[in-house]
Amino acid sequence: MEKGRLKYVYKVIISIVVCEGAGLIGSIATTPAIPTWYAALEKPSFTPPNWVFAPVWISLYLLMGIAASLVWRKGSENRPVKLALCVFLIQLILNVLWSVVFFGLESPLYGLVIIILLWIAIIVTIVKFFKISIPAGALLIPYIGWVTVAALLNGYIWMLNP
Repeated sequence: MEKGRLKYVYKVIISIVVCEGAGLIGSIATTPAIPTWYAALEKPSFTPPNWVFAPVWISLYLLMGIAASLVWRKGSENRPVKLALCVFLIQLILNVLWSVVFFGLESPLYGLVIIILLWIAIIVTIVKFFKISIPAGALLIPYIGWVTVAALLNGYIWMLNP
């Protein structure tokens, strides 16, 4: 394999591992709360069954990793690429933070604040990614869709569980 292609393969692997790792960290905060605190909450009728969340998130983290690698491929010395990847890292941190706050700290209110910030950060990331790589921006569309649903769920849970 030629050196440039091998370098890109490493970027893809690193990007996916970082994103899936963020998901793993979030799941450490989430998993213990599901059968206890989360199970006891009143939830809206459109709440997906619990078994849906893991495969959806694993898939979304994979798409996020691929998207990040497509942007990274354009050259990390490029200022727009650096900025896009910084915004991407901010949204990834907010993603993990939401799991810690909502599930770990059992706080729907503060979770709602974090997920709104996350939603905004994802939109900014998508816009920045689209300017660098159309496929990278497009790969994040399912992510913003799912986080929109998660934000609605979070909001309803906060309202239904005073």
